[in-house]
Amino acid sequence: MGDAAQLVSSIQLQDVELQEKPAHKRQGKGNNNNNNDETFTVEDAVEFIGFGRFHILLFLIMGSTNIIEAMEIMLLAVVSPEIRCEWRLQDWQVALVSTMVFLGFMVCGILSGYLADRYGRWKVVFGGFVWSAYFSLLTSFAPSYGWFIFLRSMVGCGVAGVSQGFVLKTEFMPAKYRAILLPLATVFWMIGSMLIIVLGMLVVPSFGWRWMIRLSVTPSIILLFLFKFIPESARYNVSAGNVQGALETLQKIAKMNRSSLPPGRLVESSVKERGSWRVLLSPAFRRTTLLLWYSWFVASFAYYGSVLSSSELLEKNLLCVTDPDPEHLVKHTHPDGLCFCIPFKNNDYQTLLISCLGEVALVPVNICLLNILGRKLSMTMLQLVAAMLFMLLNICSSMFGFTVLLFLLRALVSMNFNVVYIYTAEVYPTVARSLGMGFCTSFSRIGGMIAPFISQVLMSQSVVLALSPFAVTCVICALGNFLLPIETRGRALLQNS
Repeated sequence: MGDAAQLVSSIQLQDVELQEKPAHKRQGKGNNNNNNDETFTVEDAVEFIGFGRFHILLFLIMGSTNIIEAMEIMLLAVVSPEIRCEWRLQDWQVALVSTMVFLGFMVCGILSGYLADRYGRWKVVFGGFVWSAYFSLLTSFAPSYGWFIFLRSMVGCGVAGVSQGFVLKTEFMPAKYRAILLPLATVFWMIGSMLIIVLGMLVVPSFGWRWMIRLSVTPSIILLFLFKFIPESARYNVSAGNVQGALETLQKIAKMNRSSLPPGRLVESSVKERGSWRVLLSPAFRRTTLLLWYSWFVASFAYYGSVLSSSELLEKNLLCVTDPDPEHLVKHTHPDGLCFCIPFKNNDYQTLLISCLGEVALVPVNICLLNILGRKLSMTMLQLVAAMLFMLLNICSSMFGFTVLLFLLRALVSMNFNVVYIYTAEVYPTVARSLGMGFCTSFSRIGGMIAPFISQVLMSQSVVLALSPFAVTCVICALGNFLLPIETRGRALLQNS
């Protein structure tokens, strides 16, 4: 009986020891060792699966949304001369069209970021896509200038939701491919910009600007049917507590890529405080957030300043050209008042097309800068050179020289926008990534709202005064980049703060 009591006591003591010992240390030998004791996170799974067919499909479909976004934005530059002529608009009224689009983007940017962090990235991107396509189509039936600017502001609101696709795309990308594939998405933006310019060249002279807008909605309808191939972000799912949904998504990606998940089980804690502005202004991110808001303002201000300035300089023939052709001598202003109807000529469309090529011509340079210098130094260098090119537009040159300048300027401001996008998506944690992007894009639209009044209103008074603000803000932003505390090159995406 004494031996039996000792045996029972020994067994009970072993049970207590097993319960107290941490799970990751309770590994037996032989058959007792199994993968159930191993765990992995979404970050581990994304890196373990690697790059494959899923990411190519993701890149093509989400990249195609950039085509639609670019068409909606570049449409403003192409349609400006037409609506000025049809409704006899003053310079400030033409500028107000762009401003209203960016106002819609700014208001809905923060809202779409909050909704994407709370309810999912996919829903917001798809909803924004449908919204922008619907109101863009309605724009072509606008009976008056007032209706036109209202409907375009609604389009801007939808585009704000579509821009969350960048977050969705970033969260699926392995770390070492982000600096390569995300800048390559510029190709899609260039295609969208060129497509709307070609549509303007072919359709506007014969059928008018309304039919150009109707035809520009066609790619949106096609893309709606492709969204079913894109899943919800696995990072969002685990932050929302839907670990099973995240696991199923990762399993599908692994199967498509002919890979597998890491051994073990997916373990990641859910976060209740998702989409909170407190994360953005917490001590860990406060300085980064404030500097990024200004960086986004400058990125948008410089980009749309270059786009609209190019259109304005060509439409009103304000360039100091040493070898002008007869068309260039037709001015927007005369002693007896404004000349409302100066439509784009073929050579104007061609100059815009060449400047669009600048957005992708230097993508290899952009990729090298991101991988060698990192995100912060890349932004600094690009902004300083862009400031210099803005001021060079004031110098008299041949038309070929101006085309080269516009080409390089468009390339640099586009590259800078790319780097700012990538840095923002990488620096914030999953629980506030979409909201952080939403706030940043809203601040960028403030720059987009101001840019038309500088490049389309002030430009008529003085080319030097109109281009100087773009150069000065770029220089200030370049110096501010040295204060950014975090470099994200090669760093894993954070799940929470």
